Amino acid sequence: MTTSVERTGAPADVTSPRHGPGRPVPRPARPAGAGPVAGAPRPAGPGPVAPDAATPRIPDHGPRRAPWWRPRLRDLLPTPTGTPFALCYSLILLGTGLYTHLGDPHTVHDLLTGSSTDVSNLSQRPLLTLLASALWVVGGITSPYLVALLLVLSALEHRVGGLRTAGVFVLGHVLATLLTEIPVAASVAIGHLPDSSLRRLDYGVSYGLIACAGALAGLLPPRQRWALIGGIGAALTAGSLLYFDPLTDWGHALALLTGTACGPYVRRMAQRRGAGPSGRAPRTA
Repeated sequence: MTTSVERTGAPADVTSPRHGPGRPVPRPARPAGAGPVAGAPRPAGPGPVAPDAATPRIPDHGPRRAPWWRPRLRDLLPTPTGTPFALCYSLILLGTGLYTHLGDPHTVHDLLTGSSTDVSNLSQRPLLTLLASALWVVGGITSPYLVALLLVLSALEHRVGGLRTAGVFVLGHVLATLLTEIPVAASVAIGHLPDSSLRRLDYGVSYGLIACAGALAGLLPPRQRWALIGGIGAALTAGSLLYFDPLTDWGHALALLTGTACGPYVRRMAQRRGAGPSGRAPRTA
């Protein structure tokens, strides 16, 4: 008689004649095509990702840096709130430049003659003459002085403010004018020059522009500063060879010296305003 016993589980320690007491009995090999064994580790490979699995992180390289030329270009362009002096003054010069081309030639000539900073006008109405002479551009709207003035004044105003930029411009314009016209008056008085030298057509913004360019060079590092000043001097020398005018040439040189002398002042003002390498600063005059 055979008794059938139902086994619910294998004991931890099984005694067998081949393995001895306390040793586990090896499992029999599974036939090919059988399903996975319960509890066996799953093979590596693609499959569903567990909800709590770590998601790979994309390295963060930070915000993209703007091109090096963008802040410099922005500091050269005028804006109504950032450079009101440069913008308004350029618009005035643009208007007078258009009038020299479109207005009545006789009226334009009379206005330019009355605005000329010659000895005769300066001796009769000095303040009005100095102001009126800075409202015209030699060459009108075709003059390169318009573009140069807009860029130089905007760059300087971004760093030191509108009032100081206007102060440097006026200082260069007035000093260069007086230091060239007073010797003319003295030469006429002692007979070295004819009386016709007391009346000559002399107007424009070149003295103030060159003074502001020299002051702007003071905000650059020493090597770039002297390179810019040397470039301005070379351009003035080339211009004097093409259009020789001793009085104007001396005025340009004096204006450049005036602007260069203002360099330490504009550096202190720029540092006080907190203008960084890009030149951005609080928009206060």
